[in-house]
Amino acid sequence: MSKEQGCVLKAWEVTVRKTQQAKKRANNIFGTVSVASQTDDQATTTEENDDETSTNRSSIGELYHAERVLPNGDYYTGQWYDSFPHGHGKYLWTDGCMYIGEWYNEKTMGKGKFGWPSGATYEGEFKSGYMDGIGTYTGPSGYTYRGQWVMNLKHGHGIKSYANGDVYDGEWRRGLQEAQGKYRWRDESYYIGEWKNGMICGKGTFIWTDGCRCDGFWDDGFPSGNGTFKWDDGSFYVGHWSQDPEEMNGAYYPSGNEENLEWDPKDVFNNLSEYKTCSGERVPVLPSQKKLSVWNSSKRVEKPRRISVDGRVSVGLDRAFEKMNMWGSESGEGAADIDSTTRRDLDAEIMRLEAEGFIQSLKPIPVPMRLPRAGKKQGETISKGHRNYELMLNLQLGISRHAVGKQAAVVSLDLKHSAFDPKEKVWTRFPPEGTKYTPPHQSSEFKWKDYCPLVFRSLRKLFKVDPADYMLSICGNDALRELSSPGKSGSFFYLTNDDRYMIKTMKKSETKVLLRMLAAYYNHVRAFENTLVIRFYGLHCVKLTGTIQKKVRFVIMGNLFCSEYSVHRRFDLKGSSLGRTTDKPESEINSNTILKDLDLNFIFRLQKAWYQEFIRQVDKDCEFLEQERIMDYSLLVGIHFREASVAGELIPSGARKPIGEFEDESASRLSRADVDQLLSDPTRWASIRLGGNMPARAERTIRRSDCELVGEPTGEYYEVVMIFGIIDILQDYDISKKLEHAYKSIQYDPTSISAVDPRLYSRRFRDFIFKVITEDD
Repeated sequence: MSKEQGCVLKAWEVTVRKTQQAKKRANNIFGTVSVASQTDDQATTTEENDDETSTNRSSIGELYHAERVLPNGDYYTGQWYDSFPHGHGKYLWTDGCMYIGEWYNEKTMGKGKFGWPSGATYEGEFKSGYMDGIGTYTGPSGYTYRGQWVMNLKHGHGIKSYANGDVYDGEWRRGLQEAQGKYRWRDESYYIGEWKNGMICGKGTFIWTDGCRCDGFWDDGFPSGNGTFKWDDGSFYVGHWSQDPEEMNGAYYPSGNEENLEWDPKDVFNNLSEYKTCSGERVPVLPSQKKLSVWNSSKRVEKPRRISVDGRVSVGLDRAFEKMNMWGSESGEGAADIDSTTRRDLDAEIMRLEAEGFIQSLKPIPVPMRLPRAGKKQGETISKGHRNYELMLNLQLGISRHAVGKQAAVVSLDLKHSAFDPKEKVWTRFPPEGTKYTPPHQSSEFKWKDYCPLVFRSLRKLFKVDPADYMLSICGNDALRELSSPGKSGSFFYLTNDDRYMIKTMKKSETKVLLRMLAAYYNHVRAFENTLVIRFYGLHCVKLTGTIQKKVRFVIMGNLFCSEYSVHRRFDLKGSSLGRTTDKPESEINSNTILKDLDLNFIFRLQKAWYQEFIRQVDKDCEFLEQERIMDYSLLVGIHFREASVAGELIPSGARKPIGEFEDESASRLSRADVDQLLSDPTRWASIRLGGNMPARAERTIRRSDCELVGEPTGEYYEVVMIFGIIDILQDYDISKKLEHAYKSIQYDPTSISAVDPRLYSRRFRDFIFKVITEDD
């Protein structure tokens, strides 16, 4: 598109906007006109008069009130414009269906209520004739659904209360339960977890009213694969579940000395067969299928409805559109030449709008931001034949049979100083044939060591980690996944199949740092429940026997991005600029790519109370790391964008619909005060955890220079959910880092490099973080 065409396009948009504003003013100025009832003898004459009046009123664009019995027997009363319902009105079909609410160009659009002859009703939002938005459907049998709709289908979050007393609260896709949801039966037993195509499928938990629960993977409403059955007395059964008895296997762990020998895992299937989920009811006629018998006039001059460049629908646009329509596509196909008269008219139109001050007020429309390309599931599954397959088996055996499976429960969180002593080395031998304390296995002989086992058991209790779930995640039948490349330090990373835990191989120096600071770390995370510092769950060592005598040290950490929200963007932020940009081309960047400081193009704004808690916690965490002489740590930030179009374009705050879709400018929007009030709701506050699922506004920034850490705000906001935490806290400021700092200081600005004194690092880190995460106004 040429510069001249773009200028005229802007002028046309302003004209459309002015036309729509004039219509709104007319709606407020003109009163309603009532139409008296008529006899059959008067019908023909009145119809002709109404047609004439309708045509005249259409010509001046007037919105007025009408009461009509339409030719096919349908009845309409309400606001009328240009020979069709427009505004607020009531339409009654001859079959008994009825709609009361808002209309736009003869389509149900906005808020309204639709009723069926059966007694069923839908009350909520409509779009282009469809149930679309937030609404409540009440069926003839008494069941209700309250939640989100897209084109007549339940899609998004919703709550469905069935006629028999069952309730489902969760996500829907295309009219069926999908993703996360909770189904509660009338006897108060419930399932919470994943769904697929309306069926219980995926990872979830079933809890009975007597306190028993079944955790693990499900298929078609029954346990399938790895899972745990727990009794209310603390006993549990861990194993592989299947409806085929020959595929069932597992182990029972009693809470005391007595075992529940009478219990059979197959009883769980018999019990669950009594818990069926209710099916939905079919709606016989959808609102979008109801046709209108509009009051067409033989004298009416049809005015074409146009679609503006931003997707808005307008009726009877003035000459600016007609002139724009003379151009064809941007490629020039079908384009027409502009004669001198038309060009002169266009120039006059632009000059008129400039004189009125409209063109100068227009700002260039920024290129819409898009959701990043979704990355594949991270990691390579460690299956038989993988170079680290035996190492994975060793790790799983050591944790299941020694670190967790054979250890007593923690009684008190008050630990003696001796619990933190790393010198107490107790090795456990795992020969392939097994011993009295270790099972037979298919791996080579190895030795196993737990560092400070009582401390890490206490940490797992402090972090509310269930021992059975912990064992199932790491030691279940599902293999670990190895990330494609080692980290900068040369360490390898492994993920559990459920993404809850990350396992990192450790250098000896890192192990020493963790053991040295373990007592201070334990006291810190115990004192600050909302600490952002990474959570450690175990520190172990595998020593391979034979000629190699290789030692492999592991630390088990929480995976920060294991969340109910999909992470669209990831940033590793240190507050330094040297080398702090991704080295990947744009085509290779996806939702799994870790971006860095100079890639950040947002400022994040937290609500006041949460921001105050955030700065307090960051200060406390940085003071702890500074005291322990730790540097080079990062704030790992994950961003989930809450609003995006089907095409993947991000929807800015305040824009109810994405660019390219219809939006009524007169429709109400949620103000910041409304959002603040929602966030102050105690029920919502209870579910928000600092760093875990923080609602925020992300303001887009533009960086003026390549070395500028924080860009200039643009005023373009996006509603997001933030997930963040402080990671890589095992690098102390040793002699190697001091030499690195001295060497790089000769070549670069000393303040731009990451290897600096812990006090300077802490101060610089906080200064930067408090610039990119600020308080919302």
